[in-house]
Amino acid sequence: MDEPLSDLVVIFRTPSPIEADVVRGLLDAHGIPALVTSDMARTPFPFSLNELRVTVSDAMAEQARRLIASHREEVGPAGIAPFGSELEPLERRIGYRFRDRGLLEHALTHRSRVHEDASGGVIDNESLEFLGDSVLGFIIADRLFRTFPQHNEGQKSKLKASLVSAASLARLGEQLGLGEFLILGRGEEKTGGRRKQALIADGYEALIAAIYLDGGVEAVRTFLDRQFDDLIAQAQRTGAHATFTEDYKSALQEWLQASGRGLPVYRLIGESGPPHHRLFEVEVLVGGEGVARAEGRSKKEAAQAAARLALDRLAR
Repeated sequence: MDEPLSDLVVIFRTPSPIEADVVRGLLDAHGIPALVTSDMARTPFPFSLNELRVTVSDAMAEQARRLIASHREEVGPAGIAPFGSELEPLERRIGYRFRDRGLLEHALTHRSRVHEDASGGVIDNESLEFLGDSVLGFIIADRLFRTFPQHNEGQKSKLKASLVSAASLARLGEQLGLGEFLILGRGEEKTGGRRKQALIADGYEALIAAIYLDGGVEAVRTFLDRQFDDLIAQAQRTGAHATFTEDYKSALQEWLQASGRGLPVYRLIGESGPPHHRLFEVEVLVGGEGVARAEGRSKKEAAQAAARLALDRLAR
């Protein structure tokens, strides 16, 4: 778009990176070059969302406005939804409707998307993930304190660690279909980011923070009570030593032995991320051939996730 900045007209404003991209794509598809801009600096409080502006040349501004207006209204047979509705299926699954849907988008935005954005208006979910981890820990600790008054500190700590482990959160996130809604960069998308347990677990923690910021403690408590009811009930049935993180490595070994195959071998194939947020990638080999690979916040978690994927594939 070679128009001088003075000849550009703002025809759409939104705090939502998804919505800005949708509008820009719509205009481009109809031969109207568009630019997404933001002159607001990043802040240490990323849930204070920047405003993104979609601009076009003055000569095309009226045509662009009419096109956007018709798109908002075009629902039904054409199957075109109004802007901002992309995340409604996720809201139905989690049983919570956001007053500020921008918080939900923020919670779903992976850093790979930020690295590929030129507008400066997209911020990743790592700060929300940090907050969500703390909120989750507090609410689960409170629930265990009230549910298991007879258990000692060590027993409750073991239960809590199991409940809030990355593997447990990834499974809960998978049940919500959270991977479908992650906002990823093109590179992460191509490498299967929507199926990576580490990304789903991180997104789940960020989702908890978004609900907390949007609706307060009781809203997020209601959400987590529903999410963890079955696991808490399982703990009540099986006692304080129950574990919610299945031992997929043992299960894979037993399955291979029963099938007359050799023992699995686990190999660390990569590490990434800053020191405080390290990710490990582990591959499991059977008979010298790679069967599955997965990421985790520790080598142990990554190996368990890889064993789970290997079981899924080999036992089909």
